[in-house]
Amino acid sequence: MPRDGFEDGKVTQDKAIHLFNSSISLCKLCGLIDNRFNRYLLVITILNTEEKMTLKKLISALIAGMAVSGPAHADARNVVLVHGATMDGSGWRQVYDILRTKGLSVSVVQLPHTSLADDIAATRLILKQQNGPTVLVGHSYGGAVITEAGDENNVKAMVYVAALQPDAGENLTELSQRFPMKIDMKMLDGQSFVPSPDTYHDNIGADLPDDVTAFMSASAKPMSLEPYQTRIQHAAWRVKPTFGIVTTEDKVIPPALLRWMYKRANTGTTDIMSSHMVYMSHAKETADVILKAVASVD
Repeated sequence: MPRDGFEDGKVTQDKAIHLFNSSISLCKLCGLIDNRFNRYLLVITILNTEEKMTLKKLISALIAGMAVSGPAHADARNVVLVHGATMDGSGWRQVYDILRTKGLSVSVVQLPHTSLADDIAATRLILKQQNGPTVLVGHSYGGAVITEAGDENNVKAMVYVAALQPDAGENLTELSQRFPMKIDMKMLDGQSFVPSPDTYHDNIGADLPDDVTAFMSASAKPMSLEPYQTRIQHAAWRVKPTFGIVTTEDKVIPPALLRWMYKRANTGTTDIMSSHMVYMSHAKETADVILKAVASVD
């Protein structure tokens, strides 16, 4: 019995076209040239010589055209987002959604907050899962994390979102002493803290709704003091392009400290009139800076 679309071992024209179009659609979703070409070869093997030549020409033209045009963000396909101290990754949701609509693959790191080394390792783990050029983004304390983790080969640019930007040999305690940071801490024991619930809204997210900051305070992740005392070993910003957001209404990291760090690192700077939680209160403006970094990658 002949199979559907096949007669005497030959493929009908309709079947060939169907297989060809299905192959193209699937491979566009995969985005892999090798897999795409292999699927075309499977179709070619069941055609006669004349049909093979015609189909090969179509395939070559298609692949050449896709190579020239490229995806919407051929510069960097991936963005990895790193949250700050006592936070978690869920605050990035609005920025995540915006970046996804631009065709980017977006991953959000969940820092364990057990030590600076552990936070860096968690970020490296996610970076190693990325396929292709990646923009690494850090908020607040997350800036220290990306400063170290940014030396991964696939990281092509970094974005500091109201973030600490230490140099090799510095620790965060020493860095913050240049322009004293306002961290109203509630100590949980001799080593771990969370931001004080009494001042959380005013100090950290004054431009967010009260109910949002109330939940953020209630769900704050305990943070060890160890990361603030550990010296940075490598500063990836010395060899990679960097972009930074200065939050002009920040009551956690003084804008003067942000400007001083960004100037030292030759970081392209964008001012946003915002509290420390700029990526939540000004998600679009934050995403715009990240997209600028994406476009800058060669």
